[in-house]
Formats: sequence, structure tokens, C-alpha cells
Amino acid sequence: MRHHCTLGALATVALLSLACADQPAAPNTDVAGLTTTAFQAWGPETPQFNLEVVLRGDGFGLVKFRQPNDGETVVHLDTWVRDLAPSHSYRLQRAVDTVIDGVCTSASGWLTLGQGLTPYAIETDATGTGRAALWRAVPPTPGAVFDIHFRVIDDATGAVVLQSECYQYTISL
Repeated sequence: MRHHCTLGALATVALLSLACADQPAAPNTDVAGLTTTAFQAWGPETPQFNLEVVLRGDGFGLVKFRQPNDGETVVHLDTWVRDLAPSHSYRLQRAVDTVIDGVCTSASGWLTLGQGLTPYAIETDATGTGRAALWRAVPPTPGAVFDIHFRVIDDATGAVVLQSECYQYTISL
């Protein structure tokens, strides 16, 4: 009987280990019918290769700042805003600071983000919520560190409606 309990315990541990694995056993299919894996290989979190940027001000926003661990130097900026003016256009901007001290002092040098080098607007719906899948190539200097902060501006007036704290970012391989 003791032998069966030990085998049962080992089988349970093996099943739990598989359930907690980082990679799925089989690919998933996304809404477009393309085969993908459930988890993409994103760079490690320490140092800060990926960020969750919180935007505060006249509303609220979040930027998922992700650089896939694929040898490319492209950062994905999945942006979401809410509680802004309905049916309106906004732009996400960033400024970097090469003095690495956790304090973003750059008041100029704001770059409007988009899809590659093309600026792209965040359009809000009738409730003041908007989403945009933005991306940008970063310099191919793996390990380079800089302070970075973000803001959302009104596309018509240029007024700042949301802004972030200062974050430190490291370019991944």
C-alpha cells in the first residue's frame, strides 16, 4: 500500500509541474486563425527590459512597453487610455534622459510614437476609451540604459492630458 501512495504522490507532483510549465505543450490559435504559442519569449524583468507604464492626469492610461526576446530591437507599446474626451484623437510621446538617476529631467526632445517612424493617433470611442498597438525600433545597443517618461497629448491642441513617472529601461538583446 505504501508503494502505491508514493507512486500516486509522484504522479501528482509530475502533473503539477507540467501544469506550471512556462511553455504550453501545444500551440494556440488566435482570432485570425494563425497558430501561435500562448507565451512569447519576452526578455527578463531584471534589469528593466519590459515596463508597465502608468499614465495619470485628466484620465488614466497604461502602456505595456515590451521588447520580445528575439534578437530584434523593436519595442511594442500597447497603449490603453480611459476617461478622456469621447471621440477624440490623442498622441503618445516619450522623452529619454541619459543621466541615469531615476529622475527624468528632459523637458524637451519629446518624440511622438506610432507604428515605426510613422506617428499614430489613439482614437477614443464614445465613452472616452481608446487603444493603440504602437511600436518603435530602439537603437541596436543591447545593455544600454536610460531613463524614460511618457505623456499623452491632445492631438488638436498639443495640451498634455496624461503623464507618467520616470522609468529606467535597458535595451535587451
